[in-house]
Amino acid sequence: MIDLYDLIGNIQKRPAMYLGQPSITHFQAFLAGYFFARHQLGEPDTQQEKHFSHFQTWIQQKFNIISSQSWDQIILFFSQDEYKALDLFFELFDEFAKVDRNGEFPILTKSIHSLTEKV
Repeated sequence: MIDLYDLIGNIQKRPAMYLGQPSITHFQAFLAGYFFARHQLGEPDTQQEKHFSHFQTWIQQKFNIISSQSWDQIILFFSQDEYKALDLFFELFDEFAKVDRNGEFPILTKSIHSLTEKV
């Protein structure tokens, strides 16, 4: 089975094939289905899945958000539309994924202002 980060990379290359429509909401629903299916099959979490579980907290810190909004809604709020939000997710995910996955928590390397100026 393909690992989570390779799957995300494949989705980045061909979002319409996986999501129907390039949208952060569709992407989040796809990931929810992925995690649900793995749980139903009794599959243990992989290292990448454990690492990705910190993405919510990392996004909240990155955007200085304390509310209980999900990572996809936070990214969408700071984007022009669903499509741009998906693009921003991939930029943020690339930064997040560069961190040591052996339990080290991601270090913020850019402020959100430097990311949203491009949008």
